[in-house]
Amino acid sequence: MKTVAGPTDRVVVVGAGLSGLAAALYLTGAGRSVTLLERADHPGGRVGRYRGPDYEIDNGATVLTLPELITDALAAVGRTPESGPVPLRIHRLAPSYHARFADDSTIRVFADPDAMADEVARTCGPAEANRYRRLRDWLARVYRAEFTEFMDTNFDSPLDMVRYPRKRAALVDLVRLGGFGRLGPRVGRILTDTRLARLFTFQALYAGMAPADALAVYGAIPHMDTSLGVYFPEGGMRAIAATMGEAFTAAGGVLRLNTEVTGIDYEGRRARRVRTADGHALDCDAVVLTADIGSVERFGVRPRRGLRAAPSAVVAHGTIPAEIAATWPIQAHHTIDFGAAWDTTFDEIAAAPRRGGQLMRDPSLLLTRPALTDPGLYIDRPDGRHEPFSLLAPCPNLESAPLDWDRLARPYLRELLEVLETRGYRGIAEHFTVDHLDTPRTWRAQGMIAGTPFSVAHIFRQTGPFRPRNFPKFSDNVVIAGCGTTPGVGVPTALLSGKLAANRITGATAVTRDEPPAPAG
Repeated sequence: MKTVAGPTDRVVVVGAGLSGLAAALYLTGAGRSVTLLERADHPGGRVGRYRGPDYEIDNGATVLTLPELITDALAAVGRTPESGPVPLRIHRLAPSYHARFADDSTIRVFADPDAMADEVARTCGPAEANRYRRLRDWLARVYRAEFTEFMDTNFDSPLDMVRYPRKRAALVDLVRLGGFGRLGPRVGRILTDTRLARLFTFQALYAGMAPADALAVYGAIPHMDTSLGVYFPEGGMRAIAATMGEAFTAAGGVLRLNTEVTGIDYEGRRARRVRTADGHALDCDAVVLTADIGSVERFGVRPRRGLRAAPSAVVAHGTIPAEIAATWPIQAHHTIDFGAAWDTTFDEIAAAPRRGGQLMRDPSLLLTRPALTDPGLYIDRPDGRHEPFSLLAPCPNLESAPLDWDRLARPYLRELLEVLETRGYRGIAEHFTVDHLDTPRTWRAQGMIAGTPFSVAHIFRQTGPFRPRNFPKFSDNVVIAGCGTTPGVGVPTALLSGKLAANRITGATAVTRDEPPAPAG
């Protein structure tokens, strides 16, 4: 593994998202003097918070898998999730998701294999329950073959896959498992109920692909979602970043909020200092840069040409009266409300650049109601109790559909709410108070490539060792972390990305755990 040569005593980490926080913790634990710079007034990045008039709400990711990776990062500085001044308590959701379909049928997703088999038997029949167990076993084998040697690892070259015996053995396993076929067709050959197949393939959207096009190796994502469990921390997802930030500073790290980084000064191939908007400059021996790949050029990084971005999303955050939400057809933390359309929906939102992407005509939507898990998130107001509520609608990015979101955002949200009204979510159009509305335009304003928070799509030429490198060739001491580099998009991969970046500086090569996190049951 290539590492930063020369002194690495003083490290500046740019960006206090999960990847930056993880990198800072691992570097501090390895004895480096670390300064972490964040332009916002709080840590978290895409797992941070928005403030409403009398409440806070998660601003991004709402699905947490592999919480063990948080434990690993905290352990680097001798902490556990529970040992801080405000313990981080993380609970498994059961069910992980509640899915509703156009015919009004529902399927709950459980991590426990027996509970899920019973649910499949109830909704799809006992024969499909047996097929579910076959699928679960296949997904688990893909995950085990992939995690340590392809996700939790640094690549210097695609040849690493055949150069090292363990990686070569893992590659052989993935080939035998059909990992380089297509996820959607593979799942469809095991399951016969199309509703159930959706629940094990929609996660391909996280990787920026339609299930019909995504490599089967991305079966690791539905395995994490459906077998390893979905979790939620008390206080919201934003509590993760708060805990990691506190552990970092308690271990001696310096966290500077409200600090915009404007550039990096180089002497030859080495970064020597990081400049901030307030006119200061911090000398450094190495830099971990977590800026989105859509905005790294201003730091001297030249991203690879021709990168394809993932689809984007419209996300509305606000509150709903609890008595209104209590009448809805589903009472769950996470509800996936599927439209009747499937393949055509992905054709619309996952179109290649300049291929005419468009808004979903029959939308599938994610509804998140965290107070159902954590009652401390309810908001009591003079007119009654309210709960935080988020609505996510996938949409094309600005390269495939350069829509006028300044004009379109509010009308499109009204359209989505009207669709939900017709599906039985009575009162949502009138009573959902939206305090924050994110669209591809707002994502782009934050520097995200093509206006998408899901960064670079995981097409083959942007996957694994072919993904943009975390140790770019232009510099000897600047390392990249975040969802645009290795290993990819998502909360677990962001945490791994920070660790892998830290390893480039410290020279650590061992994985944190001997085995990947295991199934729940």
